[in-house]
Amino acid sequence: MLRKTDRSKYLKGEMMKGLIGKKLGMTQVYNEKGILIPVTVIQAGPCVVVDVKTAEKDGYSALQLGFGQRKAKNVSKPVMGHFKRGGVDSNPPAIVREVRLTEDSKTELGSEVKADIFDGVEYLDVTGVVKGRGFQGVVKRWNFAGGRYSHGGGWKRKPGSVGCREWPAHVIKGKKMPGHMGNVQRTIQNLKLVQVRAEDNLLFVKGAIPGPTGGVVLVKSARKKGN
Repeated sequence: MLRKTDRSKYLKGEMMKGLIGKKLGMTQVYNEKGILIPVTVIQAGPCVVVDVKTAEKDGYSALQLGFGQRKAKNVSKPVMGHFKRGGVDSNPPAIVREVRLTEDSKTELGSEVKADIFDGVEYLDVTGVVKGRGFQGVVKRWNFAGGRYSHGGGWKRKPGSVGCREWPAHVIKGKKMPGHMGNVQRTIQNLKLVQVRAEDNLLFVKGAIPGPTGGVVLVKSARKKGN
């Protein structure tokens, strides 16, 4: 994992850009050479600026963004007070996320950030929560081969031996076993941004991204690949 001080060297001198979005599903588009490209469509923004973090005041630079909308009666008083300071209490956002920046932003509280900030960006990092699969065995969860189905094989999709005899006399920590699968946060890095439709706040990203259709994602300019 990179130290906080090392992050900026991957950005080629450009400020980190980020938006909260919603995964709309997959489709396909043609590029200028007529090649068919499979893409995921993301509704990126518009996001309202809830708070602005600065290095002098908070110790780091960031933008706190809000996405969507929820009823004011469903917002607690402390959170509503935070929204009121940012001037967004009349239309409280449903989702709030923070995007770290490499330098202080001059964006004003209450202003909107839209998908056009990604104009000229080539690669993205997309973070989302993958679909939950419930409790699964080792064959589906870890791609184990399982046992033989013929000639007396009696264990089929079972994990096999997991013990360690008399010493250390317990199952080693971290061993691949059956258990809960999915429903965890994952980030896919260096995804190609094929097209930006700023008027509709849509991003067309080559390939698949984490999460189900309608899932909330965090879209940022690629940290490790120059844009």
